[in-house]
Amino acid sequence: MLGLQSEHFFSFFMEALIIFFITLFGMAFGSFFNVCIYRLPRKMSIAFPNSHCPNCNTPIKPYHNIPIFSYLFLRGKCHYCGAKIHWHYFLVEVITPLLFVVVYLRFGLSLLFIKYLIFVAVGLLIFFIDAFQKIIPDVLSLTLIAMGWAFSLLPGSDISLLESFLSAFLAFAVFLLTGYIFDKITKRESLGGGDIKLIAAIGSFLGALGTIFTILISSVTAIIILLLIRHDHRKVFPYGPFLIFAVFCYLLFGKLTFDFYLRLF
Repeated sequence: MLGLQSEHFFSFFMEALIIFFITLFGMAFGSFFNVCIYRLPRKMSIAFPNSHCPNCNTPIKPYHNIPIFSYLFLRGKCHYCGAKIHWHYFLVEVITPLLFVVVYLRFGLSLLFIKYLIFVAVGLLIFFIDAFQKIIPDVLSLTLIAMGWAFSLLPGSDISLLESFLSAFLAFAVFLLTGYIFDKITKRESLGGGDIKLIAAIGSFLGALGTIFTILISSVTAIIILLLIRHDHRKVFPYGPFLIFAVFCYLLFGKLTFDFYLRLF
């Protein structure tokens, strides 16, 4: 009995230790993601110069750049000029470790953990860059496409290379055709090239079922939000964040959703 309790305690301790380090890992990457979100759409180097206040250009001290805690300590303001630090910096630093831990709890320490951790990381960049700048850098979406195909070649992958390739190609073709038709009808761009490349990347990672789930959930969510905010249809509306949100939903609930659907029949 004592041996069994010791074994349970050791397992609990190791699980807590893994989650602790993944959290730290996520916090550090959240801070780095904020640099990427600001610099990538502006075609700036993500390595140089060091982090600085965009208002007064003063370099940020290391102790003013501690993820989450520095924002709270500085009350969301630059220590030097008092300019407000946008709330999304704090949000990214909070969400990143949470999502990293969720991916671990979903897949454990496995190939799929690494695969979807990479997608979540790049997906977060796409989410916020598209939300604020209304663009999806090719370097992100094209890299995801290649990585999705690469992971499908490895033992332990959840989809084959054939499914990964076909899902990416068909998703790309469907979005390209849909965008072309709507462009002709509305006489304006409906789906940007970034969205079309992103859905191809999603297809290469998730396969057929995951891509279908993503398209359905993202479409329904986008329509609801558009109606709620009474969006002017003449203005550009970023679709990328809805695609990324739908992928996160699939990673968390997709299998449960499909299992429930199959039980109905």
